[in-house]
Amino acid sequence: MAVKITEECISCEACAPECPVAAILEDGHDKNPTDVFYVKPESCVECVDHADKPRCAEACPTEGAIVWDMPYTSEFSDYYAMGNDEGTYKIREHKTKGLMLPSVKEQKFIADIPMEDREAYANVGQF
Repeated sequence: MAVKITEECISCEACAPECPVAAILEDGHDKNPTDVFYVKPESCVECVDHADKPRCAEACPTEGAIVWDMPYTSEFSDYYAMGNDEGTYKIREHKTKGLMLPSVKEQKFIADIPMEDREAYANVGQF
């Protein structure tokens, strides 16, 4: 994933149409484990090859609603597997490949974001 939507989200719907890979689900969607909009970590590419920074954060009117998360890379497969088990994430289950963790399919991410910002879930709007 790389970005995450927090409880600060006001469900204004500004972010979802901006996502070039349709990674954002509205609250109430059956694949959304949260009470606010949700970024599918197995789909989010942080807008790499689409824009200079995440479009969802540019569109969002609420500071702190969209924050950095760990890159969706093999190094963080355990992190996402644990989050899936705990209900923080709802990783897609493929018919033959199983849970689509980063060890199955990694996603692009902005390498310039310091790991400290990702670990602190820093506001994407400050990028």
